Amino acid sequence: MIGDTGELLALAQQVVDQARPGEQLECVVGRSRGTSVKAYGGEVESFTSAESFGLGIRVIVDHRQGFAHAGSHATDVVAATLAEARDNAGFGEPDEWNGLAAPDGVPVVEQDLWDEALFATTTERKVELALELERRVTGLDPRVTAVRSAGYGDGSGEFAVCSTAGIAVAGRSTHCSISASALAHDGAETQIGGAVDVGRQPAHLDLVQVAADAVDRATRMLGASPTDSQRLTVVLDPRVAATLLGIAGGTLSGDRVQRGRSPFADRLGEAIASPVLTLADDPTDARSMAADSHDGEGLACRRNPLIVDGVLDRFLYDGYSARRAGTTSTGSAVRGSRSTPGVGCQALAVVPGDRSPEELIAGIDRGILVQSLSGVHSGVNAVSGDFSVGAEGLLIRDGALAEPVREVTLGSTIQRLLLGVEAVGDDLEWLPGGTGSATLVIADVSLGGR
Repeated sequence: MIGDTGELLALAQQVVDQARPGEQLECVVGRSRGTSVKAYGGEVESFTSAESFGLGIRVIVDHRQGFAHAGSHATDVVAATLAEARDNAGFGEPDEWNGLAAPDGVPVVEQDLWDEALFATTTERKVELALELERRVTGLDPRVTAVRSAGYGDGSGEFAVCSTAGIAVAGRSTHCSISASALAHDGAETQIGGAVDVGRQPAHLDLVQVAADAVDRATRMLGASPTDSQRLTVVLDPRVAATLLGIAGGTLSGDRVQRGRSPFADRLGEAIASPVLTLADDPTDARSMAADSHDGEGLACRRNPLIVDGVLDRFLYDGYSARRAGTTSTGSAVRGSRSTPGVGCQALAVVPGDRSPEELIAGIDRGILVQSLSGVHSGVNAVSGDFSVGAEGLLIRDGALAEPVREVTLGSTIQRLLLGVEAVGDDLEWLPGGTGSATLVIADVSLGGR
């Protein structure tokens, strides 16, 4: 039965009930379904519908940990997986911090993350959404003669976690999205602009806005050229800002601190960002497609303020990193059924300000609106904070958007960028991965050009 987590919970409990004396045992079970439709040239380019099942078993004996996973719930497969996890534990290295999460008394925030309307949506309707999106994109501006991609995707997920430490929880969620990438032409020049929207069911998706946004992002970049190197005010649109904040958030895990891979280690209680910036990891916010009831170890999800008015408030911990740090988990364990828990952000979001992007831009004499970055994975050193990435967007002159620019480089450090935030927009946007961000205005950034 779609959405019935009871059978998953029962299966996980059956495994845990087989624990031997002196053995810590955890079982996580997950099931997902998804659909993907891509349109091209007025036809369906691809259609994919898939289901998956996963079961993971973790065994800890004498501080030795073993793990094994399987893609089937057949009785013999589950038994073999348990035996393999036990065998792996026998070969594991003792680690005094190994252990299972125990209930910590934090109440579960009730959220409505499951929408039955997703399953009432016919395959024909899903296909039509992709085709209609493509038609809208190509019909808005004569310079847009084709799309690079136009598509619809959805998914549902159910999970259960049980353990000998007293964990027995389950949850479920649905999500869907549309995305488009427009191709704008002017002679031999081609520019690309993309847009996306997310929701719990198809009626929540705005085809009109996505098409208009994709076309605008493509057409306004026509005629883009390099510009001179200079220092100026940088305006990051929400999607670009989310990339920066995601990098910053990733450095604020207890695991990264313990491994010496965070530039913010030993800075709790210090100002590491502008006073206008508040950043929280909040999987209890149902607006995020990453919202959840429980973390990967079965603890209740909770709002974790990371940066409050510019001050570093806390690091994120799962059970292992918390024990190692002599503290408690922040409910920040992330995992799938095929892996042991790690620690990380689940639904990172900035607290928005009270001014629109237009108002923010109107107050800037000389700057650049950045609408896309390139080379982020290779151009950012999350250990030192060094930051050098390619960018494109529109110059800002006397409070108005001016000519488009490309082949420029933004150079700074994550630390300086956070401290340089002058304003946060009111345009909070939720992205498919669950991150939420608004426009960020950052002062005095180095722009490398010709």
